[in-house]
Amino acid sequence: MAKFNTWIKAARLRTLLLSFSGVLLGGFLSIHTGPSTGSGTWLCLTFCALTAMLLQMLCNFANDYGDFKKGVDGAHRVGPQRELQSGEISEKEMRKAMAVVAAICLISGALLLFVFAGLTWKELAVFAALGIGAVLASLLYTLGKRPYGYRGLGDLYCFLFFGWAAVAGTFYLATKQLDFSVLLPASAMGFLSNAVLNINNMRDYENDKASGKNSLVVKIGLKKAFVYHCLLIGMAFVCLTIYLVLHHAAWYSYLFLLLSVLFVKDLVAIKKTEPELLDPFLGRQVKHSFLVVVVYGVLLLL
Repeated sequence: MAKFNTWIKAARLRTLLLSFSGVLLGGFLSIHTGPSTGSGTWLCLTFCALTAMLLQMLCNFANDYGDFKKGVDGAHRVGPQRELQSGEISEKEMRKAMAVVAAICLISGALLLFVFAGLTWKELAVFAALGIGAVLASLLYTLGKRPYGYRGLGDLYCFLFFGWAAVAGTFYLATKQLDFSVLLPASAMGFLSNAVLNINNMRDYENDKASGKNSLVVKIGLKKAFVYHCLLIGMAFVCLTIYLVLHHAAWYSYLFLLLSVLFVKDLVAIKKTEPELLDPFLGRQVKHSFLVVVVYGVLLLL
């Protein structure tokens, strides 16, 4: 049986922080709007975060299993060695882990929707479908005969689920309000999440290309992938800024823009770094994205 520390590595904790960031941003926006902040709301936000992180963990396990079965995680893979690749986790153990995490995720989502969120039957139907879709999307990223992650569609999934669904979904569950301006910070979170995925795919470019994993980076090439990365970072800050303008935020709310220096510094370094050495920037992107969410949210609530 694989050791606990091995499962911790397989869960990829740095990516869990990214999924938590989307829910946290949705929580900040919901509190700023002025809903009740009683125990029910906090429990709702807590289970939103738990469900989102479980979905990310499920996606990570499925990604490891799918890439291993298709030969992508082979001897020429760059970046951290995966646990299936190293033999620390067996295929049978990973299948059981995916089943367990999927079950816990569904239980967490059911408690969120049926107990803590206080939804109508119509709202329940919509969010239940969204939750089931999220679980299936996590599994089908690299699993199945035609995984969408191998066809350059991973960025779309990442944007929709870790951007729009995480932020706007959390906002609605906490407030029961439709506010389409929330799609601006939700899109920003989607762009920042895609930036993490893009660094990952730039790092794995040569191996993915040789293995037939046609990520978006493989489709467009490394030069265009870097331009795409710059656009993702820029659009994230633009969307966050427009939201502040639309809501007549105080002048100090715009101080979050100072954090753009961290991203620009990384962009300059990424430009000079060989693709196979980009892994440290993946962690930096996650941490900087989380920092943006925290600073942006706190300044918004002051």
